[in-house]
Amino acid sequence: MDLFAPLLSAIPAVLTFPNLLAMIGGVLAGIIVGALPGLTATMSIAVLLPLTFTMDPLVALGMMAGIYNGAMYGGAIPAILLRIPGTPAAIVTTFDGYPLAQQGKAGYALQIALLSSAFGGMASAVAMMLVAPPLSLVTLSFGPPEVFWVGVFGMAAVSVFLGEDLPKGFLAALMGLFIGMIGLDPVMSTDRFTFGQLELESGIDIVVLMVGLYAIPPCLEMAEETLLKAKHGQKLKFSPFLETIRETPKFFKVWSWAYLYGIIIGLLPGASGSFVSFLAYERAKKISKSPETFGKGNPEGIAASEFGNNADNAAALIPTVTLGIPGSSVAAVIMGGLLVHGLQPGPDLFRNSADIIYGFMIQMFLTSLILIPLGGSFATNLFAQVLRIPRAMLVGLILCLSIVGAYCVQNSIFDVWLMFGFGLLGYVMSKTGLPLAPVALGVILGPLIESNLRLSLLLDVRGEYILFTRPICMVLIALLIITTVLPPIWKQIVLRREKQMMNKQ
Repeated sequence: MDLFAPLLSAIPAVLTFPNLLAMIGGVLAGIIVGALPGLTATMSIAVLLPLTFTMDPLVALGMMAGIYNGAMYGGAIPAILLRIPGTPAAIVTTFDGYPLAQQGKAGYALQIALLSSAFGGMASAVAMMLVAPPLSLVTLSFGPPEVFWVGVFGMAAVSVFLGEDLPKGFLAALMGLFIGMIGLDPVMSTDRFTFGQLELESGIDIVVLMVGLYAIPPCLEMAEETLLKAKHGQKLKFSPFLETIRETPKFFKVWSWAYLYGIIIGLLPGASGSFVSFLAYERAKKISKSPETFGKGNPEGIAASEFGNNADNAAALIPTVTLGIPGSSVAAVIMGGLLVHGLQPGPDLFRNSADIIYGFMIQMFLTSLILIPLGGSFATNLFAQVLRIPRAMLVGLILCLSIVGAYCVQNSIFDVWLMFGFGLLGYVMSKTGLPLAPVALGVILGPLIESNLRLSLLLDVRGEYILFTRPICMVLIALLIITTVLPPIWKQIVLRREKQMMNKQ
């Protein structure tokens, strides 16, 4: 009972008018930020941070929690309507969200994304409340060798399961890893592939890459369609929200796997919601009765992606508040917010400021809950009207938003030109059948993989081959082999059986 006493005592403080107003305002701001390509939750919280100096710590954290959860759902809105992920974690939502919107079911897709985001965020907050201290101990057993193999396994899984052609999937992953190497060496701080450009020394920003790969190619394709045949905006059809809520039991199996991935991956410093979305989507595809419909408008794909990246929200904060190790870029900014208000993340936080940290956990839960009425009745209907805009006007609108989003990252026109370069690359890749997802994930995981590989080699001074002999590493290597070897073999077996059946007929 002593464990839950601080949690119960924090409830009255959270339910005060200033806190509720901060949470509602944060959720609305987060949805708007997430729905604008190029503007991320990390950026918005960083901009907000100076404004919270004079606020009560709990009020400031409530606003941050609202922006965090709101932005994670908001990123699904352009991902579904325009195939442009509003946040990096919404990349996977484009796979089935956009095809479903093209079928005239944009409203239904947005409702699934909303419910999955809200329930995923609430489930993650509950895990943070109940099992943060014991779960944080798992992170201690993951050193550089284990994190290296987790990253390699993630790259392999995405290349194998999200690409129709295995060689093309691996080629796209290698392209992403190469782009991730641009900039200063993480260990020796020497220039790599910068070609004398100072703007490249800090590396390729994931926002610039994401906007280029996922915003410019659809613009070019829409421009082609408009030249060939003028198209008008689509009419939005929203099914009753209660009907969509009644359908949620069929997503429970997908959600349970996404929840498991979200909690486990969230505990690993450096891993992100994007990684969780990829893994949750891959698992949903494997357990589905109709895996061939994934990528063509299967609502289970949206449910897996959105629940997964929101299940990671609070989980990524567990190592932040218990060990002082940010689990994601957003967690790092929130950690800065804690320090600004005199709260030192670490084991002593629960002992010295239990009312505030437990109050923050409750706020993470409540802001996810607030998503349902705000997203269902206001934000979704408002932003979904973008489909009513004629295609010819959408091209210019998307280009303007993309330019603003890329420029806002570092207030640099160089990033804008870089975005257009990646846009042309994405257009060529889409025409040649190369998947875009492994490129994005390669840039996200590339620095993580490289830095942990080099740290592992530096630690292995005795020649003990720690990359291969540690128990967790051996398990991850086995999973990696199974992931890369079995699917191609199984595919060949299926093709042979199909040929035999055709020959018999």
